[in-house]
Amino acid sequence: MLHGSETWPVRKENEVTQQRAETITVRWMCDVKVKDRVSSKQLRERLGIDDVFSVLQQNRLRTCDGIGMCCERNTMILVKKCMQYEEEGSRPRGSPNRTLTEVVQKDYQARKLSREDAMDRGRWRKLIKDG
Repeated sequence: MLHGSETWPVRKENEVTQQRAETITVRWMCDVKVKDRVSSKQLRERLGIDDVFSVLQQNRLRTCDGIGMCCERNTMILVKKCMQYEEEGSRPRGSPNRTLTEVVQKDYQARKLSREDAMDRGRWRKLIKDG
């Protein structure tokens, strides 16, 4: 269900859809109906799995920061150019699509992380898992 989620600039409606699909799947796995009045949080604890939002954040932070560190070392110049690419021309009506960089910045803020935290890989992995 989360294959390739490292590069998803997720919209709010996509988050709601993912959450709904996860809840349905967890209830099916536990053989619990809605009328049984058991919370999804209790069911996830019973299965030992995390919320889909935290897993998405972990995947994005793990992958995108690794790419960012490579870009700082100038070893992946093409990747750096692709991450910083901006489309030319007039913008269409409505709000612009969220970029992967914007989504990762929101993940940083939600977990109270900084770029300096990522320089120590062991500490970084622990911060991502605990958040």
